Amino acid sequence: MSQTENTMEQIVALCKRRGFLFQSSEIYGGINGFWDYGPLGVELKRNVREAWWRDMIGAHDEISCLENAPAPFSMVGLESSIIMHPQVWKCSGHYDLFHDFMIDCTESKRRYRHDHVRGRWAEADRKIKTDAEGETTTVRTRIFITSLASGEEIEQELTERALKFFGLKTKYADQIQWQGDVTPLQQIGNHAEVLGPDATRPGTLTAPREFNLMFKTTLGALGGEEDAAFLRPETAQGMFVNFKNVLDSSRVKLPFGICQMGKSFRNEITPRNFTFRSREFEQMEIEFFCHPQESPQWYTYWRNRRFAWYTELGIASDRLRLREHHREELAHYSVGTADIEYAFPFLSPGDYGELEGVAHRGDFDLRSHMEGKLDKDLKLQLNDQGQPRHRGSGKDLSYFDDQSRERFIPHVIEPSAGADRATLAFLCEAYHVDEQPDEKGELQSRTVLKLHPRLAPVKAAVFPLIKKEGMPEIAAKLYRDLKRAGLNATFDQQGAIGRRYRRQDEIGTPFCLTVDGQTAQDQTVTLRDRDTLVQERIPLDQVTREIADRLRG
Repeated sequence: MSQTENTMEQIVALCKRRGFLFQSSEIYGGINGFWDYGPLGVELKRNVREAWWRDMIGAHDEISCLENAPAPFSMVGLESSIIMHPQVWKCSGHYDLFHDFMIDCTESKRRYRHDHVRGRWAEADRKIKTDAEGETTTVRTRIFITSLASGEEIEQELTERALKFFGLKTKYADQIQWQGDVTPLQQIGNHAEVLGPDATRPGTLTAPREFNLMFKTTLGALGGEEDAAFLRPETAQGMFVNFKNVLDSSRVKLPFGICQMGKSFRNEITPRNFTFRSREFEQMEIEFFCHPQESPQWYTYWRNRRFAWYTELGIASDRLRLREHHREELAHYSVGTADIEYAFPFLSPGDYGELEGVAHRGDFDLRSHMEGKLDKDLKLQLNDQGQPRHRGSGKDLSYFDDQSRERFIPHVIEPSAGADRATLAFLCEAYHVDEQPDEKGELQSRTVLKLHPRLAPVKAAVFPLIKKEGMPEIAAKLYRDLKRAGLNATFDQQGAIGRRYRRQDEIGTPFCLTVDGQTAQDQTVTLRDRDTLVQERIPLDQVTREIADRLRG
């Protein structure tokens, strides 16, 4: 089975069966938009985070100029709190602008994001009852049929819904006259002629209304409105409000970046597509501060570097793309934004989902926290009395260059990645089904996760070929040696060796080590590679170093 034939159902089933991901609170029926990582999933996600942190912080060289970088630069880490002063979100714009438009269906009692609903005009004859005795009359009816599907699937679903609405059998589908192309519901003004995604009659959708995506909470015991606070919808603001603290305490100079990993929360109207759109998620963000005149170069650098990170960890470049936003897509603060997108299996062919955004935010954020909330033209918003609508901190967040003697507000480049989306993308990319011969030489279906070794939850599996002749004891010592070296290993002596190999293939273990009868003779073990299936003998006392070297390679 090729990668393009993989289905999301198979990947989701594997994730639950092998302990990668579970529905949150599953024994109570689950809670939509929240997920729990199982024993293997937590290792995979931790490896994704560590690969990001190592690339950004651990292995960063701030002395020499990295390849394609405009200049040497520093990178430091930060961990800010999830709940921040409410004024942070007012000055950042989230309090007023962080919302989606939602619509409700009065028939199905379901809620939808307005921009997720699309449809097409259809016209045909429809029989309508004229009295209680069942007499009917035929009326020519024009209706806007809607769906939540995308790509090729939406055409099929619209046809099925139209046939059901007009009371036609499939063989009479040509009696339906379709008008125009598939159109977003946002472009349809009158909902009276709209058939909602789960409705049986038109006119059940309400008018769209704003829905703020921030989770509201209460601080302290009194619970009054003055005690209201919010769970952060992004980690970025924690880095902006600590800009001066980092600058003064770390002795860094521009250009430099602040990196942070942490939980964020967005009260999504319709979470969907497994962990792709969740209400609780983890971000891996960088706020990179630089001189305004150098910011275009740094924007290009970070776009290219972050794209390369995914390909270096195993995502094929033909399923990954870098898409520059059109002007009308840009956020109010953005000078320019590019999305790194992946062709997830749950999307229709040709469609991509966002993995990471790289935004040129200008000086919007630091200025807002200095002065107060800015408008789309970066001017201070005033109330009717001419006072700032939302006051800033009043603190000086400018930067003084002691070499040029220049003072300015730095520009910011923000690469913002989702740890959960990246983990899901690596899982989807790694999932393969092929055929391999078993012990009897017969072809058997093999499910394998071809994860990059650095990301694999288990790095090596140790097998004694049989449970006697000293093999379990030698294998147990090898297993402990690997664990002491910091390599996550597993020990398995149950079942035929081929079955044990397939168990490890399914969870993505890159290397299997078998202790057999020859081990006692020449102190070697068999190392089997997950992807190539090549088996080779290596000295027992060199196994740990060999595995570590291959993981670094």
